[in-house]
Amino acid sequence: MTSAVSRRWRPRSLLQLVLLAFLMVMLPLAVLMFQAGQALSELSRLADHSARQAVEETRRARTLGALALEMERGARQYAVVEQESLLDIYDERLAEYRRLLAKQRELLPDDPDVKALSGQLDRLAELPGLPMEEFKNRLTDFLPFAEHTEAMRHATNQRIDGRLDVIRQRAETVQHRLWWQTAALVSASLILMLLFTRLIVRPVRQLERRILGIGNTGKSTQPVPVQGPAELVSLDERLDWLSSRLDELEEQKQQFLRHMSHELKTPLASVREGSALLADGVAGEVTDHQREILDLIDASGSELQQLIEQLLDYNLLQHSQRLETERLDVATVVKEVLAKHHLALQQKGMAVHCFDGPRTWQLDRTATARILDNLISNAIAYGEDGGELEIRARTTQDWLIVEVANSGEPIPEEDRSRLFEAFYQGRIRRKGALKGSGIGLSVAADCARLQHGQLTLVEDDRLAVCFRLSLPSSMPQADHQTSLPAPAAADARNDS
Repeated sequence: MTSAVSRRWRPRSLLQLVLLAFLMVMLPLAVLMFQAGQALSELSRLADHSARQAVEETRRARTLGALALEMERGARQYAVVEQESLLDIYDERLAEYRRLLAKQRELLPDDPDVKALSGQLDRLAELPGLPMEEFKNRLTDFLPFAEHTEAMRHATNQRIDGRLDVIRQRAETVQHRLWWQTAALVSASLILMLLFTRLIVRPVRQLERRILGIGNTGKSTQPVPVQGPAELVSLDERLDWLSSRLDELEEQKQQFLRHMSHELKTPLASVREGSALLADGVAGEVTDHQREILDLIDASGSELQQLIEQLLDYNLLQHSQRLETERLDVATVVKEVLAKHHLALQQKGMAVHCFDGPRTWQLDRTATARILDNLISNAIAYGEDGGELEIRARTTQDWLIVEVANSGEPIPEEDRSRLFEAFYQGRIRRKGALKGSGIGLSVAADCARLQHGQLTLVEDDRLAVCFRLSLPSSMPQADHQTSLPAPAAADARNDS
C-alpha cells in the first residue's frame, strides 16, 4: 500500500499523468517556436527597413550623379548659344542638387567628398552672374565636381554594403542563438520525456515483477508499494488480493492432496492386503476363476497406487525443487528401475535391450529414476505386445544422452505439441483396465528441467517412439531453483 506521502505527490490518474507529460514536453518546444518566431520577425523588419533605405539612398546617389551631368551639360550649352533659358534650367538643377545633397549629408555626415561638394556648389552657384569670358574659364570646376559626386556615390554604396554586412552578422548571431536554444530546449524536452516515461514505466515494471513472481513461485514476495497513478496503485492492491487468494488456494490444494494421500492409500492398502490373504487361501481354497479375479484386483490396486504416487510426485516437484547430485553409474540406475517393472515387462512379452555400464555422470538419483520410471511405464502402457524396449546412452564432453525407445503405434502429429502438459491425454488410449492420469511425462519433463536438461521426442530409424533425455555436465546445486523454458520440441505422450 502506498503511504500518505507518496499519495500526496503522485498524479491522481494515469490520464492526468499522460496529459501533464505531454504539456511539459511540449512547453520547451513551444518556447523555442516563440523565440524563433520573434527572431525571424526582428530580422524581417530589419531587412525590410534596410532594403528600403538602400533603395532610397542608391536612387538619390544616382540622381545626384545625373544632376551633376545635366548641370555641366547646361552650362556648356549656355557658353555656346548664350540662351538665358538654359541658365534657368541650370539654377533649377543646382537647387535640386543642393536639396538632395543635404539629405545625403545625413547619411554621410563625415564624408570629405560631401563637404567638398558643398563648397563646390557655392562656386557653381556664382556662374550665372559672371561675364561670359570668366563663365567659360570656370567651366573647369565641373571636373572636380563630377569626381566628388562619383566618389560620394561609391561611399554611399559602401555604406549600404556595410549595413548589409551588419544585417548578415545579426542573422548569423540569431542563427547561433537559435541553435543553442534549440539544443537546450530539445534537451529539456528529452529529459522531461525520460522523467515522465520513468514515472509511467516504473510502476508498470513493479507490477510486472509482482505478476512474474506470483506466476513463477505461486506466491508473491514482500511487495514494494507502487507509487504512481491511481489506476496502477489500484491494480497493485488487486494483485495483493490475488496473491493472498492464490496462497489460500495453494494451501487448500496442499491440504487436499495430503488428505487424499491418506484417505486413498489407507483403504487401498486394506484392499490389497485382503486380496493377498484371499489369494494365499487364508479364507479357504480359491478356485482358478477366483484367483484370476484376485489377480485383477491386485493389479488394479497396484496401478491405482502408482497413479496416486505420480500425482504426489507432480505436486512435490511443483513446490520443492531441491537437488542432491552425486556421481552415479547411469547403467545401475536404469537397471534398478527396470527391476521394478520386471513382472510387467514379462507379462507384456517385451524384449529389453539395455546399454552396459559403467557410465558415470553427476546427477540426482531420485529425479533421474523418476524420469526413467515414467518413460518405461509409458512404453509398457502403449508399447506393442511382444515388442521391443531399447534403452541406450552416450556421452559427449558436456552432455549425457539417454534414449528410451519402444516399438508400437507412433504418436500422432497433432498430439506432439501438448503432451508434456500436465493432465493432457493424447488420442491413443493406454492398454489396460485403468485410464492414465496424464501427468507421468509432465513429471518426467519437470525432473529433466530441474537438472538443467530437457526431455524430447525424437525420430528413430527402427522403433516407433523414442524419448531422449539430455542432462548437462554442470548440475544445479541443492537449494537452487531452476526456471528453464520448456524445450522447443515439446512433443511426447503424456498419458502415464
